[in-house]
Amino acid sequence: MTRSAGRASFPRMIDRFLRQRVAEVFPPRELERLSVYLHSLISNRQLPPRHGGRPDWPEIAKECGVAVEALERASSILGPAIDAIVRFVGSRSAKRKEIRKRGADRNLRVRPTSRRHRSAFRETESKPPLAPEAPRKHVPKQTVPAADPASEAPRRKRGMKPKPIAEFPDPLWTMWEEPDTFTDALKLHIERHGDSCWQLYRAIVRSEENFDRKTLLTWLKGTKAPRSVASFEILGRIERRYRLPEGYFKAKLAHPARAATGHRPTDITPSQRRRLAWHLPDDFDRRPPEEREEILEWVQRVIVSGGTDYRRFQALALRNRYAVRFPGILDRSNFPGTASRPPDVVDIDDDDFAGATNTVIDAPERLWGEMAQLLDFKTTTLTAFGYQRVGVWGEETAAQKVEHFGLLFGALAAPPKSAVGGPGIPAASLTFAMLVFPSVWDWYLRWRERRRGFYTAWEVDMLRIALALTRVETGWLRQHPELAEHLIAVPGLVSEDQIAAARENWNDACDICHKHCTGRVKEIQRVAKVHRDPFEPIMPILEADSPVGEYRKIADEIIRMLPDERRYPSAAAEAVRSFLLIRFGLHTGLRQKNLRQLLICPRGKLPMSERQLADLKVGELRWSERDRGWEVLIPSVAFKNANSSYFGDKPFRLVLPDIGDLYRYIDAYVERHRSRLLKGASDPGTFFVKTVKVTSTSAAYDQNTFFEAWRLIIQRYGIYNPYTGRGVIEGLLPHGPHNIRDVLATHILKKTGSYEQASYAIQDTPEMVAKHYGRFLPQDKAALAARILNQVWEAA
Repeated sequence: MTRSAGRASFPRMIDRFLRQRVAEVFPPRELERLSVYLHSLISNRQLPPRHGGRPDWPEIAKECGVAVEALERASSILGPAIDAIVRFVGSRSAKRKEIRKRGADRNLRVRPTSRRHRSAFRETESKPPLAPEAPRKHVPKQTVPAADPASEAPRRKRGMKPKPIAEFPDPLWTMWEEPDTFTDALKLHIERHGDSCWQLYRAIVRSEENFDRKTLLTWLKGTKAPRSVASFEILGRIERRYRLPEGYFKAKLAHPARAATGHRPTDITPSQRRRLAWHLPDDFDRRPPEEREEILEWVQRVIVSGGTDYRRFQALALRNRYAVRFPGILDRSNFPGTASRPPDVVDIDDDDFAGATNTVIDAPERLWGEMAQLLDFKTTTLTAFGYQRVGVWGEETAAQKVEHFGLLFGALAAPPKSAVGGPGIPAASLTFAMLVFPSVWDWYLRWRERRRGFYTAWEVDMLRIALALTRVETGWLRQHPELAEHLIAVPGLVSEDQIAAARENWNDACDICHKHCTGRVKEIQRVAKVHRDPFEPIMPILEADSPVGEYRKIADEIIRMLPDERRYPSAAAEAVRSFLLIRFGLHTGLRQKNLRQLLICPRGKLPMSERQLADLKVGELRWSERDRGWEVLIPSVAFKNANSSYFGDKPFRLVLPDIGDLYRYIDAYVERHRSRLLKGASDPGTFFVKTVKVTSTSAAYDQNTFFEAWRLIIQRYGIYNPYTGRGVIEGLLPHGPHNIRDVLATHILKKTGSYEQASYAIQDTPEMVAKHYGRFLPQDKAALAARILNQVWEAA
């Protein structure tokens, strides 16, 4: 690595050290402050404060805004980073002094620089001068007879003499029919300029390069295609030699969107290099170190991380996970009364967290049973005898509550000295009865505020769960006073006196908790902030005159970059799936759950009845003989807002329009591409399926994999990359499938100004549209009114 490259990569080395070592002991916000401080030292060439030969932690804490106790506790981990910065900044200063000193002494003495030369120089200085050599004896030269000039004439090489190399050969003809494929185009222009494969090789490949001439032959035969950055450099030279437009040959490749191989960015792992290859220009390795650093930073910030404040916070928080998992809890057969606890859940010892950095554990048996009782209480059709409830949880709500309670108990179980910074309650002592104490809720609220930096709607939702659990007559926690027997004292959180009072009068303890949480809801609602703005990643689309037309560019880009199906069948199948994902989202406005669970009934087969679909709570794509088109039918019970006035107990039915070759690609996907993605694996029956690989357990998408699939489409085809020219929308950021609903609602608001018509596009009510999308309407209302009024002047 050159010195300039080393200087450019040093900040990323510090970032990697912070991610791999320091993130284990600091929460995300403090880690971010520490990172900003260390980068300021590097950019300003400033030495860190030191005292007695060691880092001055109080002074560093004052400058970076992190508690001095936390820095001192992590001094053994942070020390190497501080020392590295001292060496980096100090070496630059010493180097400048040495350069100035050499400039002053240049005319006095020249010293060798390399180690070998320095040792030889010292030996020369220490040795005494040599004695003069004795005169050599004269030896007469032997006379050699002259050779016959005719016999020494150079032999003539056999074969034809190579043609002279012309930098820009003149074409033999100037009019031609443009070929469609890369191989045909390369053959045409070689013949058009009177070249052969060997002549072209001699003209474009330098003597010091190891590019194989046989590679050109494989390109001409069509057995291989250029893919590496070195091959694309050769293509560029051919284009310059034949005076063709830049990128002429690359645009004719059978897989034009394929990522180039052979990039050599420093300080990243091979897996990171594979992910970044798609977003790096072909000449990345030939660019200056500063420019390469700039490209990597842009790709990491905009495409990989997402660029928003929330995405950066999320990336930091995910490095220190905390949760209590409930394996098998959502399986109805595992609820109390129907089956015993699942065998894969194991009991947790108190010291399981010792030295751990990833505090994600399985729930102990008692806590798992309490969670199962709560789910049984809130999800069964009929309430158990003797209990009362208000409201029922659906499958999605139940899964969400399990996740939220897992995070709460994970925070309570996390060790105090970890980056999570919990109270360290033994896992076996965790119980839902702890949630009856206001002190537990106050600790959780303040802990989340310290971790995030402010309060959000999340804290309000968690407090409303506490209100529901302790509500008079219908609260699940209030109706289970026996849970108080599992309570233990936690220093600084729950005392023995509080436990005794709760056991003595459980209803009174629930009343106190309910009243306390009611007040906390009002206090937090007053100061809560929005950390995740759902519109931020797609703001360039929402601000366009035609948001749907702007988003459609992504689908058009996928088709423009579509690989050749005959040569790359799997890649073509994935591209068609990506195209249909975008088009189905734009035409239906479905939530991601309804879209990924959509079943497929091929033409000629009997579709499911509405009752069957209602029992499964899924929709189906089927061919309608009456309408001669592909129809989407989804029962109302399959929607999140099934009780909304939009449905009125009627199913959602939409015949997709046959525009933009939509039917052609649906038919191709159903007939060929979908089976290529399955590769013989078990068919889940859904329209959209994953690409089955060796590590795949199922071809069906879940919530996370469907989100990542959509996000990958946006990263590759949506975001405009100024360094590669790929992508179609400048300023766009990665996002998930739910944002397509924002695009549809905003588009109709801009065109009609009607909340009611916008609600039709996303299967919702005008009130919800006005609440969520009203921010885009004021200026568009004025534009709509002006357009009507201006017609008077146009008519005049």
